[in-house]
Amino acid sequence: MPSTYGRSVRIINAGAIRRAGALFAILWLALVLLALPAAADDRPVIVVFGDSLSAGFGLDVSDTFPMRLEAALRADGISATVINSGVSGDTTAGGRARLEWSLPDMVDLVIVELGANDGLRGIDPAETEGNLDAILRTLTDRSIPVLFTGMLAPPNLGREYASAFDALFPRLAARHDVAFYPFFLEGVAAERALNQPDGIHPNSAGVDRIVAGILPYVRRALGAASPESG
Repeated sequence: MPSTYGRSVRIINAGAIRRAGALFAILWLALVLLALPAAADDRPVIVVFGDSLSAGFGLDVSDTFPMRLEAALRADGISATVINSGVSGDTTAGGRARLEWSLPDMVDLVIVELGANDGLRGIDPAETEGNLDAILRTLTDRSIPVLFTGMLAPPNLGREYASAFDALFPRLAARHDVAFYPFFLEGVAAERALNQPDGIHPNSAGVDRIVAGILPYVRRALGAASPESG
């Protein structure tokens, strides 16, 4: 079966989508932050800082990655608050620009999931790396634990581009000494049954597959962030 991952997708009025997504993210974050004081004393706070893949484009809120991750952690005995700070259509440049206002004062882990839209647009990998480097540097300078997720380039952009793009993620993880999940869409990309009709965004079953794969990494990252992990 031919792969649908990386197929060109025409987005109508992408700028409007990004603006609407950013506004929704601001409102959602404000609502979550209002609820944090009661929970912050005894629950780890995880921020999922990403694009539409983690924000839940096309899904009910209950099926989004942050909500399913929170449920999976709870089932594993970890009562965490997982904040959805994803903006559909966001690039690494957009993420870099909004990082400061996207984080609450108290955060135990940031999951960084960005880069897919850079790849789809064929943005220079050096530019993508510079933006992600700045994001990771800001977080590590603030001593915020990070779980950094990798991405793979769309195959239709050629081997030279893919080689440069794919390599920047593990290189950045090593440079900043942060936890690394090599491919956010592992087991989901190009699997028709796990994606929405566009062939790019995971459906609810795809989200569950992503959560199952990344959950051990999140647990380890939270353990490393805990003062009791010693």
